[in-house]
Amino acid sequence: MTGFIVFAHGSRVESANQAVREVAAQMAASGEHTVEPAFLELGQPDLQGAVQRLSAAGVSHIIVIPYFLTLGTHLQRDLPRLVEEAAASFGGNVRMEVTSPLDGHPALLEALLDRASHALAGGRHPA
Repeated sequence: MTGFIVFAHGSRVESANQAVREVAAQMAASGEHTVEPAFLELGQPDLQGAVQRLSAAGVSHIIVIPYFLTLGTHLQRDLPRLVEEAAASFGGNVRMEVTSPLDGHPALLEALLDRASHALAGGRHPA
């Protein structure tokens, strides 16, 4: 079975972490996917904790989706190390892979244009 991790940086502002948890929950509710949020720092669960939850649910293939806009140091250096460590801790019983960050996805342009259009109309989108 395949599961997904929505992997974010994490924040001292708990409402920001909760927003990531809600996105993961919405992703899970939109289909037949098992989805967990995870945070690099300043939020729970961390990647290892999310992998443990998915493994306990019977997941043996995990796809990590970085909830980051661009490929920076955390995605080039930290995430590969964390994924390797998490996979190794399950003795090869969990296969993990990582997708690209959100940069370049066509929906981002749509979101920016929507925000601009709404701002020009004098409104503000709720955060």
